[in-house]
Amino acid sequence: MTELIYEPMYIVAGMLRRREVSAVELVDAALNQIERHGERLNAFITLTAVTARARAAERDAELAGGVDRGPLHGIPIVLKDLFDTAGVVTTGGSAVYRERVPEEDATVVRLLRDAGAVSLGKTGMPEFAEEPTSINPTFGGVRNPWNPDLDTAGSSSGTAAAIAAGMAWCGPGSDTGGSIRMPSAACGLVGLKPTYGRVSLRGVLPLAASLDHVGPMARTVRDAALLMQPLAAFDPADPHSRDAPTPHYPAMIEDGVAGLRVGYFTDDGGDPVPDDILAAFQGGLRMLEAAGATLEPVDLSFLRELNEDGALYLAEVFDHYGGLLDEYSDQLSPYVRDVLEKGRRITGAEVMAERRMRDAKLHRVERALRGYDLIASPTLALHPPAAGEADIRLVRLTSIWDQNGWPAITVPAGVSPVNGLPIGFQLIARPWQEPLLLRAARVIERAHGLAFPPSGSL
Repeated sequence: MTELIYEPMYIVAGMLRRREVSAVELVDAALNQIERHGERLNAFITLTAVTARARAAERDAELAGGVDRGPLHGIPIVLKDLFDTAGVVTTGGSAVYRERVPEEDATVVRLLRDAGAVSLGKTGMPEFAEEPTSINPTFGGVRNPWNPDLDTAGSSSGTAAAIAAGMAWCGPGSDTGGSIRMPSAACGLVGLKPTYGRVSLRGVLPLAASLDHVGPMARTVRDAALLMQPLAAFDPADPHSRDAPTPHYPAMIEDGVAGLRVGYFTDDGGDPVPDDILAAFQGGLRMLEAAGATLEPVDLSFLRELNEDGALYLAEVFDHYGGLLDEYSDQLSPYVRDVLEKGRRITGAEVMAERRMRDAKLHRVERALRGYDLIASPTLALHPPAAGEADIRLVRLTSIWDQNGWPAITVPAGVSPVNGLPIGFQLIARPWQEPLLLRAARVIERAHGLAFPPSGSL
């Protein structure tokens, strides 16, 4: 079953329906991979093997009885450990919550269960998703399957590592400054951050609720589209959810980019982007142009001023977790403690002043990008750091799209000759245009093929 673990989800889904493989066999294949490589990569905080096998057996029985829940039926997935799971500990990566057992599933978890997915467990992350890397003094950091000496570059780190290493076929991640896209890029995955409000946040431990997004992480564009379908459901119990029409995402991914106008990154006012990243990015642009898109350079230098951790962000984090400071300060990671202390000192006047300033800046972004169907940039403007190191510059090209809520996707566009890691190509669209992102990402995927960690790295 070793070769099976790297088959795309949509291929495995077809095999299930043809009875060429069972859901129990898929779970066992994934668990075997976890047993082989789990300790080295540290992708999981909580493994639910017994429950997963039982759920898989139920899914097999359903198929045998003519009940098919859809493309995710019987597919092993993983859940970042900030999605509430009824009866299963949900820590948020924090020592404070290491015995926290929710009574209800997050809406996202319920939707995936109803779609037939089988959860293998909860994946590693930094405390409350606060760090831009996987650093976690309580549960340990996550290692990159492509090069275990390096980090996975983002808080959805355990989910990215697990999928890339063949421990699951897909899973939802969360993105506040880039943490669906950054680890997906660093691990050779497709990661989609939908429009703000497209996917429910109910039952998701927050970081900054006005910036938090949930979306799919998978090996292929088609797999991401299939996972996106059940996630994109209006949730009346979530005040952040928006009741927008839901397209059929997989149906559109082969429609191409002919006639689309694409504005592409030239400068954002930061440090020079490494040559290997730029070369992969330029290669992706050539693929879009060859497929019929019109390319125009866009100066993004004004974006740099939007990437700072300001009063709004600090105030939101403090609103969520400030109550832990007095009673649990000694159990909080130094980074989270520092952020909360800063948040405690933020005044209402500072929040209002920054809100006005940010609204003006985001309006400037919208005016500058008017007329483009898509915006393209590298996903990461620097290489992922060594394991155990943090680097806030990782969010340089991703966080702005959390601030304005526009959808963005990353797709593999080559492998670096510098560190052997895949390089991500980022595409951004206007609100509710996720199908456009999937179409463009598919153009690049068709040219590059799929990305898998070298066998010697695991």
